[in-house]
Amino acid sequence: MTAAIELQDACRAFGTVVALDHVSLNVAPGEFFALLGPSGSGKTTCLRLIAGFDRPDSGRILLDGEDVTDVPPYDRNLNTVFQDYALFPHMTVAENVAYGPRVRGVAASERRRRAAEMLELVRLGGYGDRRPAQLSGGQRQRVALARALINRPKVLLLDEPLGALDLKLREEMQGELKGLQQRLGITFVFVTHDQGEALSMADRVAVFSQGRVEQLDTPRSLYARPRTAFVAAFVGSANVIEGGAAERLTGLAQPFAIRPELIELLPAGAVPPDGAITCDGTLEEVLYHGASSRCQVRIDETTLVAVARAESGAGATLPPPGAPVRLAWRPDSMVRLEAG
Repeated sequence: MTAAIELQDACRAFGTVVALDHVSLNVAPGEFFALLGPSGSGKTTCLRLIAGFDRPDSGRILLDGEDVTDVPPYDRNLNTVFQDYALFPHMTVAENVAYGPRVRGVAASERRRRAAEMLELVRLGGYGDRRPAQLSGGQRQRVALARALINRPKVLLLDEPLGALDLKLREEMQGELKGLQQRLGITFVFVTHDQGEALSMADRVAVFSQGRVEQLDTPRSLYARPRTAFVAAFVGSANVIEGGAAERLTGLAQPFAIRPELIELLPAGAVPPDGAITCDGTLEEVLYHGASSRCQVRIDETTLVAVARAESGAGATLPPPGAPVRLAWRPDSMVRLEAG
């Protein structure tokens, strides 16, 4: 199957700053693909190369197997939704949505029909005569989506589209975006620094760090089997144990990661489950998070381990800060990491 999008050894630098360092990846047709990473990791530069807003210093960009490295944005069969929505304030909602067909010379009656159809698709039927200023943030986001989708591009690029929304609305829009993508079957490429968004919506995720793809995998594999310390710490929460602490606990110098929810917190001296790896430490802090409490345990001078303990009315039984405790976990819950 020909990839919907393919980057072949793409490089891009801005002066002495390397934004993309020999990045190769492919996105399947109809896939919801996320570019995840912190600020300055290269994910937005990657999106701009796909969109045609920027050009790689070397390497190639292919859409449906066609080299579009030198093709301008308006000649690529894709569209982009930005974080700030970029709606025209002097136009109505319907006029904003119909702007693309208007530029292409589509007849007015057809523009109105297609705009109404798209507004129904994003659950804004009846809002066509309003101005953007009369809408909520989530409604403006849906208008921006309708405008980007009205010409039925093969690829939709989304650059931090939910970043300006509050938490509850952002979570609602995550479900709407995923459902919309599945109904339309359009390839979505979604840029975000929020690992929760990437894990909940994407079919696959490329994790960026310092201009490179650290790991490209499904959300479940990224969480359960991170390859590097960066991915383990950035995707979810993880304890990354390195150096002497790793060797003392496992007998090997190779670093490993373990998720806080896979560690059992026991009273000092308690007998651990058969075959468990154990270590003793001091409970330093307990942070209540509603469904769980996060316990910080010091096991030596340099190593602090986080433990997630589910709240089921037993929170009051936790020992006080400063108390000695024992940690235990199954050997198969540890993930060996590539040496940094």
